[in-house]
Amino acid sequence: MKVVKVANEFKDSELLNKVWVYDDGIVKGLMHLEGKEISELYVYYFFWKQGIGAQLIEFAKEKYDSRFLWTLEKNKEAIHFYETHGFNLNGKRQLEEGTPEYIVMLERDMK
Repeated sequence: MKVVKVANEFKDSELLNKVWVYDDGIVKGLMHLEGKEISELYVYYFFWKQGIGAQLIEFAKEKYDSRFLWTLEKNKEAIHFYETHGFNLNGKRQLEEGTPEYIVMLERDMK
């Protein structure tokens, strides 16, 4: 978990303003926001099932009104996680650039 080393490699400090890290003395996860999109959400495997992902996604929804995200179509566990936090598949699907894998979009119901 060499977060500081990786962060120092970013030349665009504006990008760092869009990254949120879950850190309670140990960096356990991170999230990258782009406008209303959650473009990346990672929790280190060792810390799964501890509510970290839930805290990050709820923070994105409440503080930044995040409305959509993309995930691998075959990652059923991630899709289920996002559905439990109010995101639903909307039928959009596309190839993940540089891979043979498909990604699917999930959106929050804003009614």
